[in-house]
Formats: sequence, structure tokens, C-alpha cells
Amino acid sequence: MNAPLAGRRLYFVGIGGAGLSAYANFARAWGAEVRGWDLRDTIFVESLGGLEVEIGGEPSPPDGFEVVVSAAHVGRIGGRSRAEFLAELVSLRRSIVIGGAHGKTTTAALVTYVLRELGEDPSWIIGGVVPQLGGNAGVGEGLLVVEGDESDRSIALLRPEIAAVTNIELDHHAAYGSEAELETFFDAWLEGVPHVVRGWELSPVELELAIPGEHNRCNAATALAVLELAGIERAAAEAVITGFAGVGRRFELVGERGGVRVIDDYGHNPTEIAATLRTARELHPRRLIAVYQPHVVERTRQLHHELGASLALADAAIVTDVIGGRDAPVPGITGRLVLDDVPLGVRRGWAPSLDDAATLALEWARPGDVVVTLGVGEPWRIARAVVEGLPA
Repeated sequence: MNAPLAGRRLYFVGIGGAGLSAYANFARAWGAEVRGWDLRDTIFVESLGGLEVEIGGEPSPPDGFEVVVSAAHVGRIGGRSRAEFLAELVSLRRSIVIGGAHGKTTTAALVTYVLRELGEDPSWIIGGVVPQLGGNAGVGEGLLVVEGDESDRSIALLRPEIAAVTNIELDHHAAYGSEAELETFFDAWLEGVPHVVRGWELSPVELELAIPGEHNRCNAATALAVLELAGIERAAAEAVITGFAGVGRRFELVGERGGVRVIDDYGHNPTEIAATLRTARELHPRRLIAVYQPHVVERTRQLHHELGASLALADAAIVTDVIGGRDAPVPGITGRLVLDDVPLGVRRGWAPSLDDAATLALEWARPGDVVVTLGVGEPWRIARAVVEGLPA
């Protein structure tokens, strides 16, 4: 197998993140010696079996290692940005890049799954664990499928053969002043790409997918359009795509005990939260408890009204404090802003920490309920704690 990174020694700072863990696994598969550091243990560290990973303290790269730094740890140590490293990987292969406000992880996974099932032997770097693919990154001899990131404008560095933007909605207020600015940004990036798919121009597929929800029918439509540009016959792709079972932390059933179902989802902005809770209602028309961990101070400041309104689709809402990392704390900007904007009629609970949230969810849950944990950070820990705490 081609190993274009053979002889390289790479140290990833923030290796436990969704993105950098994928890059680390990919670099290892392409022949590099890989080590890394993260501030805390995460769900993605589980995908790094066999790698030397330091947890806590400060990063300490060995002599002779190139340092790649996550956006969450800029300023902690010098090194290349993860965006620059990803751009290098994309430049080494025929590539497909998927971007957009919502659904880019699932869409990238759908494209990869179909390519692999049809014997096209793809490589992939995706910001989520995909059980059917064996993780969030993998190496083959075919096309490289990458999930891009517009949150810090780094997707503009990528020069693929095919690009798709699933949809456009202002979600990263620190990077863009308006949705119009975001649209202009994407338009400028797509001008340099030979083959382009704009997901919002497509109708949702009418296939019987294994992954629920109208939003996933839209994701599948985008994936099928990308696959056609990659030379895959539409009928063959449609026959395979219905077998895709989903991405970790995307409406993932964590467990069911004592008559309570616990689902974990990455949804973190109003549109995604609403889509997840709406899907939960369609599939499980029972009492619904939403547990949300807000992420990013600026998003919380700008969207707390909309975030609170989206949680109204549940019968009860528990909100934690904001998890930081991308921007500095601002006095008065806490998860309470979101909770206070949950409409009357919805039972509301304040739980500053993840442990507080799990405890409160266990107090509220009754047989027949569905608990949905939501957010970018580590609400999956809440979901696991709830399952473990429920009576058998």
C-alpha cells in the first residue's frame, strides 16, 4: 500500500478531538510514527488503540517530532495547524470534501460507505466514529473522502476534485458576521473546485433508509449526487446506501434499561436539536427528556433564544453550563440563558455539570420515557451514566 507519510514523526496536540483523532489514525495508516496529547480523556481516544497518548498536564512532544495543533489548543504550543496538515493530505490524493452547517459528517460517511461497499477502496477522514467503517479514518487506494470545517474557514485551504456543501446556516458567529458573509465564503471556495454539489438544491430521497429523519434523507440526496460525480452509477449507489446504519453520536441508541431508552446526539445548534427531537418524537411517541450541553460562548450569546425554543420539542429540558475551549468565558453568558428561554409548559432543570445532569435525568426518568443527550462536548458521558444508573 502507498505510504506517503513514511518516515514522518508526528505529535498531535488535541489528539482526543473528533478531527485530530481521525488525522492521527490516518497518518499512522499512511506510514508515520504518531503520538499525541489531550487535556482529558474523550470518546475518540478509544479509536487510537496502540498509540502513545498523554492525558492531562501539558503537551511534551519528543525531539524530532513535527507538532500538529488542534484549533482548541492554539497558543498552548507551537506547531502546524490541523488545517494545514489536512490540506497536505488532500493534496496527495484525488479527493472529495464535504462541508456545510449540518449533516456533513453523515454525508461524508454515506459517500465513504457506498464507495467501500461497491469495491472502490476509499480512504476517509470523518469527524465522527462510523462503526460500519471501523472508525473515523481509514486508508484505501481509492478516492479520499474528507469532512471539511468552515468554523475557522479552514475548508478554504482544501483543493478537492469534488466538493459538496450540504446547507448554509450561520452557526459560527465568531468567524462570520452574517449568513451572507458565510454564503460568500462558500461561493469563493467552490469556484476553485471542478465538480460541485449544493445540497439545498436537491430533493430528499424517497428511499427506505436505515437512518431516520427528514434531515438524513437530505444528506442521502447530497451523497448520491457526489457519488454520481465520482463515477458511481445511481442505481448501484441507491441499492447500497440503504444499508448505512449511522455515525456514532448521531441519534445513537446508548442503551435501554428499566423501560427508559437513552439516545445520544451531536446536535448542538437550534436546527440540529430540533431535527433530533422531532425524529425522536416520530420514532418514540412517548415522554421526551432532552439534556443539552451548550458549546461555545459566542454561539450561546447569539442563539440562546433559538436554542431554548428548540428544546420546547421535548416534555422536559435539562441544560448544563457552557463547555468552552474555542472562545473565552464572558460574564453572564452561561447555560442558564438557554434554560431561561425554554418556553413555559416544558419542565426545566438546571444542572451545571455533567454529573449534575445525569443525576437529574435519573430522578426524572420513568418507564416509557426517552432521554436524549445533545451537544458537541461530552454529553455522551451523561447518556452512559443514565443507562448505568437505571434499574435493570
